[in-house]
Amino acid sequence: MSRITVLVPGKMHERVLARLKERYEVIEADATTLDADTAKRVRGVAVSGTLTAADIDALPNVELISSFGVGYDNVDARHAATKGVIVTNTPDVLNDEVADTAIGLLLNTIREFPRAESWLRAGNWKPGKSYPLSRFSLKGRHVGIYGLGRIGQEIARRLEPFKVKISYHTRTRNADVSYDYYPTLKDLAEAVDTMIAIVPRTPQTHKTINAEILSALGPEGVFVNVGRGWTVDEEALAAALKSGAIGAAGLDVFYDEPHVPAALLDLPNAVLLPHLASGSVPTRNAMADLVVDNLVGWFDARKPLTPVAETPLKG
Repeated sequence: MSRITVLVPGKMHERVLARLKERYEVIEADATTLDADTAKRVRGVAVSGTLTAADIDALPNVELISSFGVGYDNVDARHAATKGVIVTNTPDVLNDEVADTAIGLLLNTIREFPRAESWLRAGNWKPGKSYPLSRFSLKGRHVGIYGLGRIGQEIARRLEPFKVKISYHTRTRNADVSYDYYPTLKDLAEAVDTMIAIVPRTPQTHKTINAEILSALGPEGVFVNVGRGWTVDEEALAAALKSGAIGAAGLDVFYDEPHVPAALLDLPNAVLLPHLASGSVPTRNAMADLVVDNLVGWFDARKPLTPVAETPLKG
């Protein structure tokens, strides 16, 4: 019996490739570059980047698309659903890592730890000369979480021991949590002095962190983003940081990655990370395994482990 063919377009985690090649015929190429006979053989896709409607249409017999990452906005899942194609992602296995990063980024932004280390390494710490006191402290802050999904809830749980007040804004109230709910993002921004964004890329979240929201957060405000750069009007954020409309920002994600605007790079009150929230070996290996396990689950038992909401098969 011939082996099932799985397509891997673009760059992919080496663990995914190694495990797939043990079980399947693996083709590493873009979907639209395949000849017709090869395209017809493809029944699965493992993808870490973009897969468009045109790519899906180029694979007439594809059954499941396994996406590497909790966010799957680069895969046209709605179009896949119209063709009866399952799309899966890798939720939960990265929740802890991203939540840990959010807390670390928050502390670095408020207490200026990266700047203090650079100051020390530059030889500035001498007798009688100390690093300036940080302007902000986490103590007594009111933290607003924009997006209280699985990762947002993990961030909130980690914040509780810091004895800060926690509130949130999502499209709908979560009846299972006791944190204060604000029905609009502006309401949240006006109430808190610290905001952590952890929302996905959707049409509704595009540049929702804008000049109005930043102004409402205020000059003592701190903004942290570990969700999507899509959510932030970076020009407005840079202007707010430069003018003092908000106090500081910590960003792990950007609008046009890997491009980071010079206006942000030049700011001393911005802590910037290269989208590394889930970037540890154990977590990325767990994500890689889930990519493969979704394909194995489907082809062995017609049971993908983590189908996305748009998929024609749920559960």
